[in-house]
Amino acid sequence: MEQTFAVIKPDAFAAGLAGQILARIYEAGFSVVGLKKIWLSEAQAGGFYHEHQDKPFFADLTGFMSSGPCLVMVLEAPKAILQWRELMGATDPAAAAAGTLRRDFGTFIGRNAVHGSDAVETAAFEINYFFAGLELL
Repeated sequence: MEQTFAVIKPDAFAAGLAGQILARIYEAGFSVVGLKKIWLSEAQAGGFYHEHQDKPFFADLTGFMSSGPCLVMVLEAPKAILQWRELMGATDPAAAAAGTLRRDFGTFIGRNAVHGSDAVETAAFEINYFFAGLELL
């Protein structure tokens, strides 16, 4: 089994889509081993997206991620990172495959409903950023 980190972003949470997204996560065979609702500060969002701090979209990204509540999760499944990335779809909802979360629930590249880790190392950092070991069941 492998774990990955996932976020239902503020746009999808505000639109009332969290339940539908969670249902799709369970339907895809993931176990949710950690889940909490949070509202990031801009500083917390900046720490989370630190690898993008020198990119021109950083301020917009951290502003968006701190604009409202979101759900952060730890998902578990065989090849969880790859499976979650396939379920999410391409970063740009317009380029995402039919039936993916970003295609179905995202509106544009900056408001694409969900986030997921892209590698084992990224997943480890992201999980540890939001969850203490005792919070994972």
